[in-house]
Amino acid sequence: QVQLVESAGGLVQAGGSLRLSCAASGGTFISYAVGWFRQVPGKEREFVAAIGRTGEDTRYADSVKGRFTISRDNAKNTVYLQMNNLKPEDTAVYYCAGRWGDEYPITNDYHFWGRGTQVIVSS
Repeated sequence: QVQLVESAGGLVQAGGSLRLSCAASGGTFISYAVGWFRQVPGKEREFVAAIGRTGEDTRYADSVKGRFTISRDNAKNTVYLQMNNLKPEDTAVYYCAGRWGDEYPITNDYHFWGRGTQVIVSS
C-alpha cells in the first residue's frame, strides 16, 4: 500500500523560502503522478502544483506561478515543492497526493494522500 509523508514545513518570514518534501513508500513511485494541495481552517482544499510521472510535465495554480517549483527524484522516491518569495497568504497545511497513471489534474481526484505539513509565513 502506498504511503506518502510530507516534511520540511515550518515558520518563515515573508519573502523567505522553504523546500517541502513528499517521501513515498510502497508501490512503484514512477507509476504515479503527484500533486501538492494546501488548506486553511474553514476553507476548501486548494490546488498548488502537480507533476507527471516522469517529471517532464508540470502545472501550477496562478497564485503560486513564478514562485513555486515542483520537481521529483524518482531514484529517491521523493517529490519536492520549492517555495520562494513566500507570502502570509501562503500559510496553510500542505498535502501531497498520488494518482496512478499519466494524468495530473488540478482537482482533488487523487488516489492517496499524505497527512500534511504546516507552513506558516509571518509578515
